[in-house]
Amino acid sequence: MKESIPEFTLEELQEFRGTAGKPAYIVYEGRVIDVSASERWPAGHHMGTHQAGHDLTDEIKAAPHGPEVLERFPQVGTLRAAEAAAEKLPVFLSRLFHYIPLLRRHPHPMVVHFPIVFLVSTSGFAILFLLTGNRSFELTAWYCLWGGVLFTPVAILTGLLTWWVNYESEFLRQVIIKLILSPLLFLLGAGVLIWRYLDPDILVLWKPLSYLYLGCLLTLTLLVISIGWFGGSLVFPLDGD
Repeated sequence: MKESIPEFTLEELQEFRGTAGKPAYIVYEGRVIDVSASERWPAGHHMGTHQAGHDLTDEIKAAPHGPEVLERFPQVGTLRAAEAAAEKLPVFLSRLFHYIPLLRRHPHPMVVHFPIVFLVSTSGFAILFLLTGNRSFELTAWYCLWGGVLFTPVAILTGLLTWWVNYESEFLRQVIIKLILSPLLFLLGAGVLIWRYLDPDILVLWKPLSYLYLGCLLTLTLLVISIGWFGGSLVFPLDGD
């Protein structure tokens, strides 16, 4: 008698993420596939983007390679039909991700680079102004500050969407840190932006408060680098994580 193939629910699949000694299972078009033997799935992560224990059908369809690479690995079961038919997303989002798969994961990694670059540049140009006395550097720092503050809410919103869609709102350590630091980054950035608007010469005519203003700029840089670091370690886990 032919042995029946096990069925998995999405909740049961969560146990097989390739960590804590468990194998790494993924789902493609209803098939549960064991990719534990692949060197490209260390600790259940692939290319720093895909995590085992999930239905990756849409992501694999958007990958640069075809699904034929999965034929190298054994099928260990199937996704329960009711689970496959009822994704835990609104219908319009499911349809959107089906037709444009890259929207499922790419918006946040793309947008998040803007506040990082702008806020790091703010401090950099401010320091260049102090070293050279060239007012154009201070003005450039002001424009970069605008860019950083304006793009931070966009990065936060796309990050929340990615957290909900791809990580099922799981409170991972990196996520908790980002949830704390990101609003702080925006509030501090907005405050410094208003300060510079009300006192355009805060760095030009040096005074005691100028030290505090410069300290705020440097703090913005440290915050955005920290947020980027923890976000990066979520996507590209460090050894031992």
